[in-house]
Amino acid sequence: MKPDVTDPGLAESGVRRIEWADRSMPVLRLIRDRFSVSRPFDGLKIAACMHVTTETANLIRALQAGGAEVALAASNPLSTQDDTAAALVEEYGAAVFARQGVDRDGYYRHIHQALAIGPDLVLDDGCDLVNTLHTERLDLIAGVRGGCESTTTGVIRLHQMAREDALRLPMVAVNDTDTKHMFDNRYGTGQSTLDGIIRATNTLLAGKTIVIAGFGYCGRGLAERARGMGGRVVVTEIDPVKALDAVLQGFRVQPMASAAEDGDVFITVTGNTDVIGAEHFARMKDGAILANSGHFDVEIDVRALAEIAVEVRREVRPQADEYVLSNGRRLVLLAEGRLVNLAAAEGHPAAVMDMSFADQALTCEWLVDQNLTPGVYDVPEAIDTEVARLKLASMNIDIDALTADQEAYLSSWRRGS
Repeated sequence: MKPDVTDPGLAESGVRRIEWADRSMPVLRLIRDRFSVSRPFDGLKIAACMHVTTETANLIRALQAGGAEVALAASNPLSTQDDTAAALVEEYGAAVFARQGVDRDGYYRHIHQALAIGPDLVLDDGCDLVNTLHTERLDLIAGVRGGCESTTTGVIRLHQMAREDALRLPMVAVNDTDTKHMFDNRYGTGQSTLDGIIRATNTLLAGKTIVIAGFGYCGRGLAERARGMGGRVVVTEIDPVKALDAVLQGFRVQPMASAAEDGDVFITVTGNTDVIGAEHFARMKDGAILANSGHFDVEIDVRALAEIAVEVRREVRPQADEYVLSNGRRLVLLAEGRLVNLAAAEGHPAAVMDMSFADQALTCEWLVDQNLTPGVYDVPEAIDTEVARLKLASMNIDIDALTADQEAYLSSWRRGS
């Protein structure tokens, strides 16, 4: 099937940026070099639904080096980099179906086009590709050996499918590895979300009250970095343990209903729907900024915001829309409620995605030799450890190793104090 990208003429620019990102992805580069020799994916087809960025392009290159034929659709139209998509097609020979800003119909058409490859393996970023397989392309499922999911939202959906006995594939929750939680969610989301907010608004965060909905790994990283930039951080949570953790780390914890009156900047990272709704908008101060860094655009109730607004001023700044309420207050919604770090900035730094995509590449290699029943699986601990080891080595950092006596001590219950 013919690829669908905005402008093949952008390929040269895309190649330069892909190669720039590659400089900061030494772990994935080592894996790509090994794959080029071992060829674990010879004869296999991989369908992926992911953010079409320079970092993703380097994952695709690693899979291709291993012999895979790859078809890629975008997991978020606002994050698609058109020059990257063009480079993947023109320079690297991947089948890419992605255009910046494509509408909902185009988004799902691209997923169907990627699936038309007849995949042996699938890579998903939010579970839309897997969902489409289970609802509209059941004819392809028998040929799929398994796949990887790389978002919290997607893993939640997969577990729900498994509970309802609806999941017909073995899927690995790459999102749940320690390296992904630490590097991607905590450090990556923490930095890139604030980057997107600052680019979209040029606001000074120091002295602002920044309300963060959700204190999982992403929320923790955001809270740490917002505090580091001088923000007064408020956390909202539904989980008592996470709320207590936030309190003990020195953050103020409130329900969203009361935080709505205090906040200058609101950021959602929960993976759930309607976290900020009409009742909260009505209490917000003039000029409050609304941003989402959860995977889907459901955390901020954009429909409710549009319904109560008497005027909507589009693009007061790039990726910033102003909603004027009947009381004259103006609320600024960033990136249409979609992922602000990818729509208003460039997403995670390449050094972050190096580890996340190394997890994916090695998990795909592992899947090839498995015969798993349908369900949700963890990434083998050995893969997670190897990725961390390779990252440390790329940073020229050495660590200690257990002595034989220490290993014996840890493996025996007979030796006491």
